[in-house]
Amino acid sequence: MRIRKKKWAEPELAACRYYTNEPEPYRGRWKDFFGSDNPIELEIGCGKCTFIAEKALQNPDVNYIAMDIKSDMLGVGRRNIERIFAQAGKDSPDNVALVRHNVEEIDKVFSPGDGVAAMYINFCNPWPRLKHQKRRLTYPKKLKMYRDFLTKDAVIYFKTDDDELFEDSVGYFEKAGYHIRYITRDLHSSGIEGNIVTEHEQMFSDEGIPIKYLEATV
Repeated sequence: MRIRKKKWAEPELAACRYYTNEPEPYRGRWKDFFGSDNPIELEIGCGKCTFIAEKALQNPDVNYIAMDIKSDMLGVGRRNIERIFAQAGKDSPDNVALVRHNVEEIDKVFSPGDGVAAMYINFCNPWPRLKHQKRRLTYPKKLKMYRDFLTKDAVIYFKTDDDELFEDSVGYFEKAGYHIRYITRDLHSSGIEGNIVTEHEQMFSDEGIPIKYLEATV
């Protein structure tokens, strides 16, 4: 997703106590960042962070890490988090970490000792051209990287509007040794409970595009 340059983003992020653009020193000790032993869940390509804000608000006993490569996006995300918490009558969260980092090098940020209990991949770039498909966040090489820091009972939750990406990803998960425990090609008609609708999800749904969704276990 492209986003216009936000001149205010980096100064605001620099003043944000739950943001870091140097996450490597926390590898293996993310519990120190949060100051608690609560379970850790991760969203990669977190975008504007409305999803992670709602998750953190609903689950104060879970620590959430939201990762994106763009500081402008994370700047917007920080504002959304603050807004959503304020609307709920809550102070700034103590169970959220905003992390600027390239997913291609995610192994430099997490280790098996971090024990990430769940991952969320929501409406990532589909990279439709064949030569670019290895950049997909669900590509087998990346899925194998994720296995290194996920717990043995962890779940990856994947949502997309893109048919080709979804069907390819089903094969990717299987190739990387995951078990798909739930799958639907029309999430909003599936009857699943607890779904948090993201901005992209609402936009695509309003256009009549079915949302594809799966849950894969390690």
